[in-house]
This record gives sequence, C-alpha cells and structure tokens, in this order.
Amino acid sequence: MQAVSLKLCPQCYKDKPLALFEKRSGGFARTCADCRKRYSGWEKKTLVEKLAGMPVRVDASPTGRVLWVPRSLNQKLGGIPASWSERGTCPPSCGLYEAGCYALYGKLGFHWKNVPRDGLPWNEFLEKVRGLPAGQVWRHNVAGDLQGDGQRLHIDRLMELVRANEGRRGFTFTHKIGPIGNLQFSIANEEGFTINLSADTLEIADEYASLGVAPVSVLLPHDAPIRLKTPAGRRVTVCPAETEGLTCRECELCTIPDRKTIIGFRAHGNYRKHVTELVQLRRKTAS
Repeated sequence: MQAVSLKLCPQCYKDKPLALFEKRSGGFARTCADCRKRYSGWEKKTLVEKLAGMPVRVDASPTGRVLWVPRSLNQKLGGIPASWSERGTCPPSCGLYEAGCYALYGKLGFHWKNVPRDGLPWNEFLEKVRGLPAGQVWRHNVAGDLQGDGQRLHIDRLMELVRANEGRRGFTFTHKIGPIGNLQFSIANEEGFTINLSADTLEIADEYASLGVAPVSVLLPHDAPIRLKTPAGRRVTVCPAETEGLTCRECELCTIPDRKTIIGFRAHGNYRKHVTELVQLRRKTAS
C-alpha cells in the first residue's frame, strides 16, 4: 500500500493529506481545504454563522497534570518559566470557551491537547515551583485555568500551589469566580501568588473590581484605545506588551496584587475581529 503524503496545516495544526492543499489553479495553498472552506468569506459572515462554524468543544475531566516549561519560548513572556493546565480545568463561564479560544488552535492547541500525556503529575509540578529561585517571576496557565473540573475550584490544590510559590512571584488569571473561590483568591494574593480575575467586558470588570479580593483583567476589542476607563470610572491599562513592546519579564504589572488599574488585553490573532464582536455583543446585552 502506497503511503499518503502528509502536510502540516498551520491553521488547525493537523497533518492532512497533501491533496487537501492543492489549488485548482495549480500549486499548493498554505492551509488545508477544510480550513479554507471554514474561513472563506469570514469577514462577511455574521456572528451567528461564525459561532456555528466553531467545533463543538468537549473537554475530558482533568487528571491534575500540568505542563511545565522552565524557559518559555513565547516572545511575550520574555523567557520566564510557565505552565499549562489541562483543557478540562476551563470553566464554561469563560466568554471564549466555545467561541474562538486562542489556545485551541495552531501550535498552542497542539501542545494544550497533549497536556494529559506530556504534563507532570501535580506533586512533581509543585516541586518545579519550589525549585525556582527566590523572587522569580513565572506565569501559571498560559492555557487552562486553576485546578478543578470546569467551574469547580480545587481549593486544596490551590493552597498547595500558593505554599509552593512562597518567596517567588507567580501570577495567573481565572474565570472561576464565586464566593468560595473569591475568599481563596484573596488569601493567595496576600501570600504572594497573584490571581487576576478575568472579565469579558468593562462592565463585568467593574463588578469584579468592586469585590476587592483580587486584581482584575479584561478582554478588549482589537481596536480599543490606549486610554480608557470602565463605566464606573476605573482606569484601564492596555497590556504594555501591546502598547510598548515590553515582555512579562520586563513589565511585571500582572504580578502586582494590590494594583488599582485594570489590565486590558486586546483581541488579537486570526479571531481578533470575531472576539471584538463578542465583546461588543455582551456589552449591549449587559446594558
């Protein structure tokens, strides 16, 4: 039997038969036929049509494994250590859960999918955190959320991580907002592990900031101005990586637990306009 020639599609990051890259006019396209069909006329599609074209997301229950990267190659992070948690840790309350999550596609999606296979058992991950130098800045969960299945928060593991991080400067973001979690987030921030509450709109950012338990970040349209405020008048600082070209190693704003400003992250990548539409739609719904 003759072997089928395969080519890696940079859009879906899957090996596809070479025939799916052939163009009618001759030569080969950069992406596979499946992706070209899905994204054909993307700018003209309505939000409903875009969402209908998204693959249905089904996450397996998390095993507790965490992918550890001693020196991240992510340009934005600037080489600091970083981790990835399993997809099953993500709560459906996240605005991008089944609507264009960045981590589902390309190289990021490939590695994220394999965290249950390639990641460290929980206790070994904690040992890596304990082994970091004093004062080391590191990013928890480039993809994924805090331990726990979906919306549920595994409190014991969070506190274990907080203790392992003692003397270091770990930071992360979460959509697992709730009365029990909020109390633990407050404790974590006081103990030096900075947890940012992730909001999907400026209105929700105001709601989270009023809780007074943790710093807040917010998703912004791709064309959001550098200077803006929430409806309640709170200052929003667009991520300095987007405005000044700073890396997380150089900036460290997300590591400050008692900061007053809300950090805004503009929608970016192939889905930036799609995410912008989602943000604007939620703002209209909330108002």
